[in-house]
Amino acid sequence: MADVRAPRPSTDEETAPLLQNASHPDDAPAEQGEEPSYLDRLAAIVQEPLSPLTKLLLIATLVFLLLSSVFIGLFAGAQHKLNSGEGHGRSTVTVTSTATTTATTTSQATTTAVTTTTVSVPLPGPTIPPEEPVCLSPSCISLASSVLLGIDESEDPCENFYDFANGGWLKANPIPSDKGKFGHFEEIAQQNKRLLQQILSEDSSSHFSAASSLTASNPYDEQLLKKLRGLYDSCIDEDYLNEVGEAPLKEVTDKIRQLFHGKTTVVDHFEPTPEKERERLTTTVAYLHSRGIGGLFSYVIDGDVGNDPNFMTLWISQPDLGLPSKEYYEEESIVDLYQSTLQRLLVTLDNEDDALLPEELTEEETHKLVVHEERLRVWPPWPWPPWGDDDDGDKDSPKENRTERAHRLAKAVIEFEKRIANASLDLDVLYQDPVATYNPVPFKIVSDSLPQFDFSTYFSAFAPRNFPSTIILTSTTYLPSLSAILNETDRDVLEAYFVTRAGLEYASYLGLDTEAWKAVRSLNEVLNGIKKGAVGDRAEYCVSQVENALGFALGRYFVRETFGGESRKVARKVITDIIGAFKQSLKKLEWMDEESAAAAAGKADALRVKVGYPLSPNTEDPRSLASYYARVKINNDTFFENILSAEISEQVRTWYQIGKQRDPLSWEMYASTVNAYFNPPANEIVFPAGILRPPFFQVDWPGYINYGSFGHVAAHELTHAFDSAGRLYNQDGKLEEWWTNTTSEGFNVRQKCIVDQYSNYTVDDGKGGKIHVNGNLTSGENIGDSGLIQAFRAWKAQYSEDTEVLLPGLNYTREQLFFISFARSWGQNIKPEAAVARVRTDPHSPNRYRVDGTVSNIPEFAAAFNCSPKAKLNPPQEKRCLFW
Repeated sequence: MADVRAPRPSTDEETAPLLQNASHPDDAPAEQGEEPSYLDRLAAIVQEPLSPLTKLLLIATLVFLLLSSVFIGLFAGAQHKLNSGEGHGRSTVTVTSTATTTATTTSQATTTAVTTTTVSVPLPGPTIPPEEPVCLSPSCISLASSVLLGIDESEDPCENFYDFANGGWLKANPIPSDKGKFGHFEEIAQQNKRLLQQILSEDSSSHFSAASSLTASNPYDEQLLKKLRGLYDSCIDEDYLNEVGEAPLKEVTDKIRQLFHGKTTVVDHFEPTPEKERERLTTTVAYLHSRGIGGLFSYVIDGDVGNDPNFMTLWISQPDLGLPSKEYYEEESIVDLYQSTLQRLLVTLDNEDDALLPEELTEEETHKLVVHEERLRVWPPWPWPPWGDDDDGDKDSPKENRTERAHRLAKAVIEFEKRIANASLDLDVLYQDPVATYNPVPFKIVSDSLPQFDFSTYFSAFAPRNFPSTIILTSTTYLPSLSAILNETDRDVLEAYFVTRAGLEYASYLGLDTEAWKAVRSLNEVLNGIKKGAVGDRAEYCVSQVENALGFALGRYFVRETFGGESRKVARKVITDIIGAFKQSLKKLEWMDEESAAAAAGKADALRVKVGYPLSPNTEDPRSLASYYARVKINNDTFFENILSAEISEQVRTWYQIGKQRDPLSWEMYASTVNAYFNPPANEIVFPAGILRPPFFQVDWPGYINYGSFGHVAAHELTHAFDSAGRLYNQDGKLEEWWTNTTSEGFNVRQKCIVDQYSNYTVDDGKGGKIHVNGNLTSGENIGDSGLIQAFRAWKAQYSEDTEVLLPGLNYTREQLFFISFARSWGQNIKPEAAVARVRTDPHSPNRYRVDGTVSNIPEFAAAFNCSPKAKLNPPQEKRCLFW
């Protein structure tokens, strides 16, 4: 609920006692000796009695004069505060918000409900000149209401701007029990998913112009929607998923075991040769990777940034871990829970013991197995040790049961992952140092670095026609370290590692009643602060899975419903204006010399800007999309297998890029995604239609709102081209130092400033302690956020009072509303556990510091809010981290 305050009593209520004192015609005359009343004296003057109407009019006149005096005094006081630059007042305004909700279900007709809510919202004192033009369109009124309900006027914007701009929204939007965080990004994503759900619902097609009209006219649209809805239907049927249980996942893990043990003789099954072990390890990892399951190492296909950024090349890197980051492996409670999760998966996914043997044994192999087991029984040929040990001398060791074996292997897998984590690069190096992570090497060096693995066989499984001759390693030490770890790891531990990797990756696609799903869910609950046993909306989950698997196809219908009119044109203008403001600022930077500034302007001009949706596959052409997803096989009742098919198809497309030129029309995000990105090798900034929605963007909003919210997103991505990592790529996306030494030194000083600033910020760990933000890990994103000043300058450059009217009921200047619009975008409630995970793994700073940390480095913010020199967010100029 919103921060509701009791409204101030009305004027009529306050003056009611005056009415009670008024004389009435029927009142008894004053007793002798009492002083005549004012009305009696007035009647005596006019020499005739006053009528009831006359008396009432006189009383009303007196009340009016009294109230006029009060309001004149209040207005004079407010004007004095305004002229003297004092802080905001604490008055309130009543806002009535009317919302119309339309709900469509598969079993009921469409229903519409209108809800009216009246809320008393605190407002600042008057800070704007009178008689400013005000926007009274429905869009402006709705926006003004949203801003009013979102702010918390009890907070001082110069001390805590994040809570000032978001406090009301934060109180009214608690985190759902099934989530670890909830903010405006999640809110928009949720709204987008509701729209997508209606598109995916068979019975709702008549209500959606895009789905209904297109399927009637184009067979490819019909084919796409059948595939999309088939996947959605297979996900939504929870009863069937629970009925099939873990069987689909067991097929995967049984195949892993079969590949890892191979189809060899029984003796080789127990004592394989090094060549057989190499072959089995390679085929097992290839199987895992072909299904999107991580193990031992990871890969991407991207440009060779040191040679030709558009030539698609294989990159090999460290794998993801079972836990979010290496720090978690040092927390005893988390490790215990993780071990329990792995143990539950191993028990659940373990078939009978004989499942580990070859599927078919010949008579000769059966005889060898019996002989082999007999040798195991009689060796050594005498009691051992010869001196006899009362504990276990001549007693057979008890056979390890399934639970004990799972317990031992789970513990060993964690130790194995710890060693992998220690051999991996720290995330601040992996994310922020493109020079250290660019290591092109010939195929032979890669092969020699990991002799236990046959890279020729591995590559042939994915790219038989375009065999990579040069491979780029993010670390030259990881593969040799992995080789040493494999040499010291038992085969059954490695097998358990592969099985649990599959379980962690695919258990979420099983029914909620399955043991595997529950095991993985219990781990995620603790890592993200989710309420135990809380399960979110199934439809929302299923929409997410359809989006993940068939997102480009789903994006076609999303943009036809949401991205029309002037959206692309207006968004592009915002982006273009910001690029222009950035180029202008380069001329005034004291730390950047003329040569570097000219090169930076050239890179800004060369940026490829993409807005709305991709053209490869072509969102506008259903045939293109149908071809793109042709390999994906969808059945209405096999959700797990559908996801598996989509993942296999995705991996085939990924490897197909090797040796080819980058597709300039391709995107890394779907049209419905609430996000944006900068791609250094392609030198492009990309803005999906999913983020071009409130509270980030709307075509008819005033410029100070759009430039403050979406403008910051655009400026953030632009600035990435010149942050600590992006600046190392030239305008063609090639990795090279294109700034002069003087300019680089000046930048490094400012980068250190921002690293130190954000390293001082902390988050609560939920256990009474604090964890510091990693300023090195987040430096690139923090520098990106500093681009807000470019959005501000771009808005000011095109500002026109005639076209940028104020919002109703908001006593803020346009400059103040620009910064409020920026801050509102980042409002988010987050659980301590999720906040810790973010600090450890995410290159973005916590949202609170993305707001307060950013505006503290912008003098224009302090000027807009008349912040005192002692205010927290108005530090001395020499302490600000000023880039632009």
